[in-house]
Amino acid sequence: MGSFSIWHWLIVLVVVLLLFGRGKIPELMGDVAKGIKNFKKGMTDEDAASADKTIDGKTVEHKSDEVR
Repeated sequence: MGSFSIWHWLIVLVVVLLLFGRGKIPELMGDVAKGIKNFKKGMTDEDAASADKTIDGKTVEHKSDEVR
């Protein structure tokens, strides 16, 4: 009683196909794939930009015990 039978899943599948149609589901999945690709590209671009800043930029180390 707690789990769904195959008939429940078939009814859900039919309802989803009626709501979205056959052509809409692949289109939605393509949009999801494009979003994932753009997210990965943005993450690599951000990592490359931060790596460039650390290579080009110079840091100055401050000692806390020095007195002016």
